[in-house]
Amino acid sequence: MPKKVKFVNNMIQSMKRVLTAVILIAAIFSTNAQTDKNIPSRQQVLSDEEIVAGLNSYIEQVRSDWKIPGMGVTLMKDGKVLLMKGYGVKDYATGEKVDKSTLFQIGSVSKSFTSALIASLVDEGLLHWEDTVKNILPDFEMYDPWVSENMQIKDLTSHRTGLKEQAGTYIPNMGYDRDDIYRMLKLMKPVYTFRGDYQYNNITFIPAAKIIEKVTGKSWEDNVRERIFEPLGMTHSTLNGEGFSEVMKTGGAALPYEFVRNGKQMQVNPLYGDEQALWWLTVIGPAGSVCCTPEDLLKWAEFHLNNGKVGDKQVISEKQMNYLHRGVTITSQNGGRTNLYGHSWFIEQTRKCRIYYHTGTTWGMTTLCFFVPELNVCGTVQVNSEAPSEPRHAIMRRALDMFMGYPDYDYNKEYLDDWYATAAKRAERDSAAAAERVVEPAPELRKIAGKYGKEAPFGDASVTLENGKPFITIGPKGWKRELKHVNGNKYNFRMDGWGFDITFLFEEGTAGSSMKSAYGFEIAWGEGEEKDFGIWRRK
Repeated sequence: MPKKVKFVNNMIQSMKRVLTAVILIAAIFSTNAQTDKNIPSRQQVLSDEEIVAGLNSYIEQVRSDWKIPGMGVTLMKDGKVLLMKGYGVKDYATGEKVDKSTLFQIGSVSKSFTSALIASLVDEGLLHWEDTVKNILPDFEMYDPWVSENMQIKDLTSHRTGLKEQAGTYIPNMGYDRDDIYRMLKLMKPVYTFRGDYQYNNITFIPAAKIIEKVTGKSWEDNVRERIFEPLGMTHSTLNGEGFSEVMKTGGAALPYEFVRNGKQMQVNPLYGDEQALWWLTVIGPAGSVCCTPEDLLKWAEFHLNNGKVGDKQVISEKQMNYLHRGVTITSQNGGRTNLYGHSWFIEQTRKCRIYYHTGTTWGMTTLCFFVPELNVCGTVQVNSEAPSEPRHAIMRRALDMFMGYPDYDYNKEYLDDWYATAAKRAERDSAAAAERVVEPAPELRKIAGKYGKEAPFGDASVTLENGKPFITIGPKGWKRELKHVNGNKYNFRMDGWGFDITFLFEEGTAGSSMKSAYGFEIAWGEGEEKDFGIWRRK
């Protein structure tokens, strides 16, 4: 081929490549432009007073729509408290109003306290995030020996250990303590590859707390008080079920309320006594037992917004605070939003802004704590009901839109409509399932009565008959509860606020007898019919 012709062909090919690139870039910008149409144009930013006035009425609407007894809401911008207020009541029976000093459980927001303790110990050179758990706790064991040897501290606080979502969360409700749960880790089969996914879990914060206790020589509770409550001035905060119970006796705490679906409707009921699950709250402490007033919880949000400073004092270094706030795993993603999880903080990135937040749920209480550095805003929402996360998020998102000057959008209506639509579908499924249910008789009670055994740390259990009713005694505290028949060989019992399904297993009798007798039972530990811990066998 002549050089001149070859040169011209090369030029043509180059021009084609350039043209293709230009078209591709134009397409990308066109797609972005179309996507950005979902974000409305900003309007004039409202004054602080206008924002607070608008939020007050919006919060009351949210509270009414979701049948929430009481709420505590705070908001700070540029170091100025704009809102610190109670809405509704602590208890419908007394009518006493929620205020900035009302104590609430904050649930899983507590995880950020445990991670912050580790960060402070890293500052002091007592720990490194990359330290293996086994090197500090020689008795630490997971199901997989390789994972036992290679699990690092940073894995415990970022939900990527291989454990199923919420695995082990409800075992404490039968009276087992932190040491028991710690020993049970080796019995829990992984459901995904170590560090290969994100699945939210509570009990990995128990070995995290043990590490804190090992290197400081003090309890997790004492470390929270000395390293967080005191320097931040969180003088009205407390820990664990016992601490919350004491404040409830004085009238300083909100009463917990459950939130349940009754057919297609919402139903809210007060929780009393055992149904408050205060033993669970203590055992799960490092993952969920901190209790704060709105005034104190705002100090925690402000502390993170200020990257570890209280006044002029750097309590935790900026380096370690940045580590806590850095995304580790993707939790969800769509066209307009990416959610990451760091070390006990969610990081949500949208085209509007980046939000750092964490939610919390215990028996009868829910929480949201958030901060947005680019807006210099932080805030909290605390609720004395198990209402879902949507009402809390609706308040946060509406507030942030107002700060950024976006037009009014009713997140609450969107979330509420979705809830009722879903409730209607579930009610239809419930009705269909009830119509198809085949009723099976209960076994003769004398066949299930007796003593049952299981290896440590579970121990023995027994089923006894009293006035013609079966009762189960189980767990290290020897709690006894009535067994309620569900269907066939399946029963249910409630302990410390949680219901457990128990299924009795039968075998043919000996010496040619056709009579079936119980040879054991298995328990569903959580919402996913978890039965991975084997069988209690008849003794």
